[in-house]
Amino acid sequence: MTNEHTFEHDREPCTGILLTNLGTPDAPTPKAVRRYLSEFLWDSRVVEIPRPVWWLILHGIILRTRPARSARKYRTIWTETGSPLLTITRRQAIAVDKRLQQVCPGPVRVAVGMRYGNPSIAEALRGLRDAGARRLLLFPLYPQYSASTTASTFDALATELQSWRWLPELRMINHYHDDPSYIDALAQSIQAAWDKEDPPADRLLFSFHGLPKRTLLAGDPYHCECHKTARLVAERLGLAQGQWTVAFQSRFGRTEWLRPYTSELLEEWGRSGVRRVDVICPGFSADCLETLEEIAMENREVFIKAGGERFRYIPALNDSPPHIDALVNLILAHGSGWPEIRPRFGHVGTAEERKASQRRAQALGAAR
Repeated sequence: MTNEHTFEHDREPCTGILLTNLGTPDAPTPKAVRRYLSEFLWDSRVVEIPRPVWWLILHGIILRTRPARSARKYRTIWTETGSPLLTITRRQAIAVDKRLQQVCPGPVRVAVGMRYGNPSIAEALRGLRDAGARRLLLFPLYPQYSASTTASTFDALATELQSWRWLPELRMINHYHDDPSYIDALAQSIQAAWDKEDPPADRLLFSFHGLPKRTLLAGDPYHCECHKTARLVAERLGLAQGQWTVAFQSRFGRTEWLRPYTSELLEEWGRSGVRRVDVICPGFSADCLETLEEIAMENREVFIKAGGERFRYIPALNDSPPHIDALVNLILAHGSGWPEIRPRFGHVGTAEERKASQRRAQALGAAR
């Protein structure tokens, strides 16, 4: 168990906001991808197969063949600043931090942690602790809840906190699939894209990351929350039933996943005479391999080869102002009552009060 060597009685406490996302390899190389996939695919929340059997499959087949193929895909989207997912998440954190400094009465610190890869959740937590965070809001950037994403993030948090002597007061945003500001941001993004195009698309496809069908049957709410997000956005845009559809991408293995599959649906549309398609991926808060390569490249090719004429991917919300507004609104709502955010009790405390606290503590034998 760690000791609180950095604690000082006159130090100003703060609220820590931990923004998390799935993660990314450190580089678009087979070695880095293998390291990333080894951590990601070994998580029992992600792959619910008995460990001995899965270990043989993972190390005997998948990690021998998939890293090189995935590395080639990562190279098609890699930027000068690195992984798009990490770069965008860091921009989101900077924008959220700037807004919170403007609206919060006390000090708030924002950090970024990735569930797999770097910077890790453990590293981000330690940074917030060293900054004096005595209250912590965990914010996984997954609008729709799933055990494989949101719950797995909590697992990583709990693993790190098991070694802490002094735990922070803790809250967590589990999901925000139907939050009005998030729905507004999606609708504005789609409408802005439509305002630039002529003629309009024949269909709008909401493509969400897929999960094995057994997760739905076991009680995971992800499938239902995806459909609700799409329905609310369609209603906000005034779309009729035949103008939009929900599908699921990124399936893996031989088991049945949530249907319909994005690639199969796009192929069917292309063959049936649908000429223009817009695709948006509301489950991704930041663009990444699954949106920039799988959707914008692979699935575009599927649709065009099947007879489609125009395929457009509408980018994730990323660090757009409406998205930052939505994230900040959620933080303010879930942090309500904490003195640094929206105080209902207590107060932030002045520098003079903190110095007085230090003097009293030192009189009782404290070093700092």
